[in-house]
Amino acid sequence: MNSNDLIDKKVDSLLNLMTLEEKVGQMNLYNGFWDVTGPVPQEGSAEQKYEHLKKGWVGAMLSVRGVEQVREVQKVAVEESRLGIPLIFGFDVIHGYKTLSPIPLAESCSWDLEAIEKSARVAAIEASSVGLNWTFAPMVDISRDARWGRVMEGAGEDPFLGSQIAKARVKGFQGDDLSANNTLAATAKHFAAYGFIEAGREYNSVDIGTSTLYNTVLPPFKAAVDANVRSVMNSFNEINGIPVTASKFLQRDILKGKWNFNGFVVSDWASIWELINWGHAKDKREAAKLASTAGSDMDMEGYVYIEELVKLVNDGTVKESIVDDAVKRILRLKYELGLFDDPYKYCDETREKSTLYHKDHQEAALDIAKKSIVLLKNENNLLPLKKEGQKIALIGALASEKNSPLGSWRIASDDNTAVSVLEGMKQYKGNSLTYEKGVDLTIGKTHFVEEVVINETDKSDFPKAIEAAKDADVVVMVLGEHGFQSGEARSRTQIDLPGLQQELLEEVYKANKNIVLVLNNGRPLAIEWADKHIPAIVEAWQLGSQTGNAVAQVLYGDYNPSGKLTMTFPRNVGQVPIYYNYKSTGRPINREGNVFWSHYIDSERTPLYAFGHGLSYTTFEYSNFKINGKTFNINDTVEISVDVTNSGNYDGKEVVQLYIRDLFGSITRPVRELKGFELIELKKGETKTIQFKLDKSLLGFYNNEGEFIVEAGDFKVFVGGSSMTTLEKSFELTE
Repeated sequence: MNSNDLIDKKVDSLLNLMTLEEKVGQMNLYNGFWDVTGPVPQEGSAEQKYEHLKKGWVGAMLSVRGVEQVREVQKVAVEESRLGIPLIFGFDVIHGYKTLSPIPLAESCSWDLEAIEKSARVAAIEASSVGLNWTFAPMVDISRDARWGRVMEGAGEDPFLGSQIAKARVKGFQGDDLSANNTLAATAKHFAAYGFIEAGREYNSVDIGTSTLYNTVLPPFKAAVDANVRSVMNSFNEINGIPVTASKFLQRDILKGKWNFNGFVVSDWASIWELINWGHAKDKREAAKLASTAGSDMDMEGYVYIEELVKLVNDGTVKESIVDDAVKRILRLKYELGLFDDPYKYCDETREKSTLYHKDHQEAALDIAKKSIVLLKNENNLLPLKKEGQKIALIGALASEKNSPLGSWRIASDDNTAVSVLEGMKQYKGNSLTYEKGVDLTIGKTHFVEEVVINETDKSDFPKAIEAAKDADVVVMVLGEHGFQSGEARSRTQIDLPGLQQELLEEVYKANKNIVLVLNNGRPLAIEWADKHIPAIVEAWQLGSQTGNAVAQVLYGDYNPSGKLTMTFPRNVGQVPIYYNYKSTGRPINREGNVFWSHYIDSERTPLYAFGHGLSYTTFEYSNFKINGKTFNINDTVEISVDVTNSGNYDGKEVVQLYIRDLFGSITRPVRELKGFELIELKKGETKTIQFKLDKSLLGFYNNEGEFIVEAGDFKVFVGGSSMTTLEKSFELTE
């Protein structure tokens, strides 16, 4: 009998001992022992939660963390309840626990799957040391809309790259052995299509076709399931007129049916209760019926299952087999984590004290932070900065910030623990460095659960910044968003530089045009003026604990930037959503000056910076592009090779990207689709031959019934350093 069969046997034996109330109890996720106020009524008081815990009516706890707290709560569940079923302890460990890596969108720009996996591994090691064993990550939503604040939490706009990153993050969190005490059960979220909410407005509706659902939205979730992710979180949106928490089509037919997912589905915060607000359920009773029958196994802070599900089973409205299936999935994870063998295995005070902020974790955070930085523009080789003999003016309130660079969704971190850009640049002693904030970005206190107030009026510090710029050889301006301007519920209708920063940038530019603009932000920004005027632009995102050191090392050339964008930067918000893998139209190009073609009359339709774009301090040349034939059978493998030469003056890294276009299909295909990439390192003057293989798993697509098909026809192949590459060849696929 293998381990999975043994666990299933134990689960079945335990299930036979449980009362219906104890079964339903396992389907509840409670938020600690305190009263919670939020956007929906919270009915579980601390006293109620404690009583439910003693009765064995709680399956998991949220936000209980720290060895002392976890042991105390686990002890009640194990030693005071009838069957002693241990709890799992969940938390939002998104890009680190105490030691913070870059926000996930930034990490994705590294295209370094090993570094991304290591980042998740570090997060798991730290979080598990405080008693946690379950994380609500990774977010694998594909999104094309920079207005949505939660793009910071994902891997960008491409389903192929997003799938690879989903697998890396799941493996990083879960490790090679989930029963080890330094792992976290991962959660793929938000299932599904949350990244396509209308107008980029949080908690909104989604209206997409089945082709987009199957070919863009679902692949990263399927990759996570294939990587053995142990839980999936459903999302707040509706699709096809049904809130996904109540979608049998998504949860039972696809996830648990076609994909044979054997983990469990957890609701997002009170999303089962919110079926009433959607107008899909009349009351809690109906919400519990709809969600449970659709396949939502665990109710997070909705108090719907605990109040209604026993009654629904007893009166025959919901089959007990539905409850049994959900409880089996939850118990299975507890066995896989080894909690039945040792419910206190994550409760080691010595490990807790020695693990948090460990030196190795800081080094890993610095490594991925440097790899996440994208050089957008570098006219006249203004970068890297000289290390001595220059007067440098550092301007921008974000340059001295130690809190904002930590980014959003870092609720376990300690405030003001980031290395600021000012601190990082002070490590280089050869230049004269002057700092002026120029203008405050925010007013008052900033907090994860409060709206950030932006300074729109106070320009009193402009003159000092302008004077510093006049006297400088180079001006480094650190501008962008505060870390709490992105993340959940941080949708924006304008995605330019907030507050008075744009005006400051223009005024400093009048004084000194030798400007390096360093962007700190959680989403793509519309910075068309800066692109036209500023000679060097560095996308530094919000890089976590080691932000300042990473930025300084890139600016001074101790690390040659190698990041590539994973979301398209628009020229203006009117282009949003904008993405590289769009479809052609019936009128894609201008013919003889005719106005009737697909375009804007007030803006170019091309992006400001395309998906895959990212410069280096060196240059790379592509040559000797080959395909091993012109015609291939559907079952053949197409082999592609290209030589890449470092033709510049620095050693550097390049992300070699391969795209295809299926020219004619029963369902129209995008103008380009990423189907391969390789991150390579080349010394100056060095050449490497890069090889790719395309088989039918990469040449096919999903039809509108969700069936994967491969069609004969004509294809184009593109290779290069971004999605805008012009290197192309063609081949034919035959049956």
